Amino acid sequence: MAVQLGFELPARAALGRDDFMVAPSNAVALAMIDNWQNWPLAKLALTGPAGSGKSHLTHVWASDSGARIISAVDLDSYDLDSLAHQPIAVESIEDIRENLSNQTALFHLHNLLQSAGLPLLMTGVKAPNLWGLSLPDLQSRVDAAGHAALDPPDDILLGAVMAKLFADRQLTPKADVIPYLVTRMERSFAAARQIVVALDNLSLARQKPITRKLASELLDKSTRPEG
Repeated sequence: MAVQLGFELPARAALGRDDFMVAPSNAVALAMIDNWQNWPLAKLALTGPAGSGKSHLTHVWASDSGARIISAVDLDSYDLDSLAHQPIAVESIEDIRENLSNQTALFHLHNLLQSAGLPLLMTGVKAPNLWGLSLPDLQSRVDAAGHAALDPPDDILLGAVMAKLFADRQLTPKADVIPYLVTRMERSFAAARQIVVALDNLSLARQKPITRKLASELLDKSTRPEG
């Protein structure tokens, strides 16, 4: 059978407030994002594993507050005085734990926003006190921020996230595919994203719909030892 060559088409992620699926694992974090006007010291650290919804909540907050979203690794390329005239979200703070230039930029941006009475949202994977920033003054300011953690998903949320990931790619799997996957896959949002992408590619290559049989084949292949 001929195999079709697939082209990786970008998925259009839905990042609006109404697109965020609420569950016990993320309800507290969502409530803190919604209540951003009352953050203690006008700053919050939002944490959770890859694909847990940090970026989605960051975009929800940015839309509501008028914030600008920037990556921590790009901080030292900005004019900080110009940045500090609006709320700011800085993503992936842990990525600069060994970069003194970007840490210094974040330290100054933090102080400028505090002086202007503007909020700062910071994101990372681990709890803020585990970010390991090498600039002590910056770490102490991070530690003083409020903290909202996104916990690992339960079955209902994991299934809902997979449904959203399929929808983002304009895919409609058979009804029994998601329940089948949820009970057998690694329990993480990152794994859900990888499986949806892989099923999309496999379905395109085979020119077949996404069925339980195709999902079973994918999982079997991913767990089969090499050699």
